[in-house]
Amino acid sequence: MILDSIVVGAGPAGLTAGIYLGRFRRDAVIFDSGDSRAAWIPTSHNHPGFPDGVGGIELLARIRTQAERYGAVVRKAVVEDLEVDELGFRAVVEGKDLFARTVLLATGVSDNEPPLPGVEAAVRQGLVRICPICDGYEAMDQRLAVIGAGAPGAREALFLKTYSNQVNLIHVGEPGDLPDPDRRDLMEVGIDIIETGVERVVLDNHQISALCLGPGEPRRFDIIYSALGVEPRSELAVRLGARFDDDGRLYVDDHQQTSVPGLYAAGDLVRGLNQISTAQGEAAIAATAIHNRLREIDATKKARPGFPGRA
Repeated sequence: MILDSIVVGAGPAGLTAGIYLGRFRRDAVIFDSGDSRAAWIPTSHNHPGFPDGVGGIELLARIRTQAERYGAVVRKAVVEDLEVDELGFRAVVEGKDLFARTVLLATGVSDNEPPLPGVEAAVRQGLVRICPICDGYEAMDQRLAVIGAGAPGAREALFLKTYSNQVNLIHVGEPGDLPDPDRRDLMEVGIDIIETGVERVVLDNHQISALCLGPGEPRRFDIIYSALGVEPRSELAVRLGARFDDDGRLYVDDHQQTSVPGLYAAGDLVRGLNQISTAQGEAAIAATAIHNRLREIDATKKARPGFPGRA
């Protein structure tokens, strides 16, 4: 048997694609590796439809329930390899071959974690955050520190000035990594640049109670933002020769198709906004494009008697 589509990743993008593919009456399987970045979110207040906020785990459960209601199949497994096949793709899952006419990658990105002990627990408590677009509003007028290096760290610190006048940049790169124009921009708006490594951090349930930055008195902050970047999980696509940019994110067309025909991508591994609503919109576009592609293929098969198929 050959599936209509394999969806790799069960975060907001992959599960949303499952809703659409199920409602298009397509045979699709979503593979869940169990490490969706969305599960780390304590509460999101900027996701449409949830004015009181929604936790990442709850949101994933809701989307999955909706996808399964329309026939989507979610399997807890890792897609180990992916190859182009005669009529589509061959995926290796738990050592076994699985065939599909199309594939949608919704594998997301991995965060470069800040050098802090207990960082996962701190993220779940909202003390260490990774997305000022998502929750900068909730950091209003608090004492903020950005851990970053070079221009990206400076940009995030400047962005957070939208919400607080108490912003510090803990620069963990070499002094020469921070360009002079960025230094001037930070100084002009009153952002303190701290260029001492983080030696120890003390967390409690409400704040970063002490952040020891080498010699001297410890500094105290309410929230730390990590601006150390991410690594797109694009390995499967890259092995197939899909084009990607300097940051490792995949190039896609207006229908979310990569440079490999029949291979689609949606969510954080495509562009750098890293927003759930964006990922879901891209998944809807990709799933619709997959459905239309398969309709065209099926129409061609009907017009060409004897067209090969796989039972």
